[in-house]
Amino acid sequence: MRIYTRTGDRGETHLFGGERVPKDHPRVEAYGTVDELNSILGLVRAKLPPGDLHTLVGDVQNTLFRIGAELATARRDDPKLTSHLPRVEPEQVAELERWIDRLDAELVPLRAFILPGGSEVAALLHVARAVARRAERRVVAVSRTESLNPEILRYLNRLSDLLFVAARWLNRKAGTEEIPWEPGR
Repeated sequence: MRIYTRTGDRGETHLFGGERVPKDHPRVEAYGTVDELNSILGLVRAKLPPGDLHTLVGDVQNTLFRIGAELATARRDDPKLTSHLPRVEPEQVAELERWIDRLDAELVPLRAFILPGGSEVAALLHVARAVARRAERRVVAVSRTESLNPEILRYLNRLSDLLFVAARWLNRKAGTEEIPWEPGR
C-alpha cells in the first residue's frame, strides 16, 4: 500500500463511510487539530521519564485516536461503520478528573494567572493545553450543525485542565518557579 493516493490533490478527502468533503470541512478541521494535539503529546511523552504520567499520556493519545475516528465518521446512522468504532465513554472523562485531583492536591493553590513555561516538558504541556482548547473549539463548531458524542467535548475540556495541572506539577517537581502574570507590565 502506498502512502500517497493522489485522491486529495484537489483539496478534498474522504470521511469514514466514503463521503468526500473539502479539506477545510469543520470535521476535518476538528480531527486535524486533535491529531496535532496527539503529536505534541507524543513529544511530551518522549521527554517524560517512565512512570505514571508517561503511561497516562500514552492512554490519552489512544483516546485522542478514538476521538479522531469519531470525528471522521459523519454517517453515525450506519451500524456497519459505528459498530467497530470505539467511542469515548464517561469513564475516560472521570479518569482525567481523578488525575487532575491527584496532581492538584500536591500544588499550592493559584492566586494569580501564571505564564506558560518552566521546564521544557512543562512548557510543552502548556502548548498541548492551548491546542486542546483549539480542538475543543473546533469540535464545538461541528456540534452546532451535526450530532456528536457529548463525551468528546467533556474529554477535551477536562484534558486541557489536566495538561495545565500536569505542567504545574512537573514544574513543582523540577523546582521551577511559576511566574505570575503582571497585568501592568
